[in-house]
Amino acid sequence: MPLKPKKLTASELQLLESHRDIGAEILQSIQDMKAGKGRVVLSAAVEAREATGLSQAQFAGLLGVSVRTLQGWEQGRKQPSGAARTLLAIARSNPEAIRAVSVP
Repeated sequence: MPLKPKKLTASELQLLESHRDIGAEILQSIQDMKAGKGRVVLSAAVEAREATGLSQAQFAGLLGVSVRTLQGWEQGRKQPSGAARTLLAIARSNPEAIRAVSVP
């Protein structure tokens, strides 16, 4: 999981925001994307599922969760529990083990 940034105080945040040019930041982001400088950050759930080669429905069934729950993990809206995090770590590091117990 990524590290959480330090929380800014209200005065620090106000100072930071007072010097921003949002329009310029958006234009720079668009130019970076067009130049191929963008990056896609995949969640641990996406990496694990893709490593196994299973569909969302297959992977969710294997983990014993609903497809909707898996989608929440993949989109970063929800965080998996301890046991699910362990299974995801195993799937990322040893996808063959997960595929071996999956139903065809």
